[in-house]
Amino acid sequence: MYFEKFPKIDYEVKGDGVNYKMTDITRRVRFFNSKILNSVSFDYYDVKSGQTPEMIANEMYGDPNLHWVILVANSIVDVYTQWPMSVQQFENFVKDKYTNPAAIHHYEIFQSSGDTTLKIELPNESATTIPNDAVAVSNYQYEESVQDAKRKIRLIRSQHIQQIEQEFERIITI
Repeated sequence: MYFEKFPKIDYEVKGDGVNYKMTDITRRVRFFNSKILNSVSFDYYDVKSGQTPEMIANEMYGDPNLHWVILVANSIVDVYTQWPMSVQQFENFVKDKYTNPAAIHHYEIFQSSGDTTLKIELPNESATTIPNDAVAVSNYQYEESVQDAKRKIRLIRSQHIQQIEQEFERIITI
């Protein structure tokens, strides 16, 4: 469904002067400047290990082909870097990225004025003075927090899907 609505362009594929009709995959739809996202309601969802956008679309909307709705609603362009990893992918990623996953990535302290529930991140550098109440965050813990943030996604409620599809068709042809 997603690419079916994209406009076609003439493109010379082989360098032989013959043009072929190709789907213009360089198009991108963003609803965030649109009134439509202000008029729809969302649910929040925690992605489980190994779940794909297709799996969630099938579970929530009854159609795995609506995976693009989930990606657009969360401004995800690249599922390889912006979608949460499975447990095994995460373990491999951390092992490949860090020689010592247990080493200190940074320190955190709570802000002492204003909103005291906010954490301040202090770099793990020799020039940084680390307060006594600062908590060390390992490379592993840091990467885990990045993944945890990716796991929290917005889902457009199913009663708005038809409206989203119509808006998508309108925007993609502009």
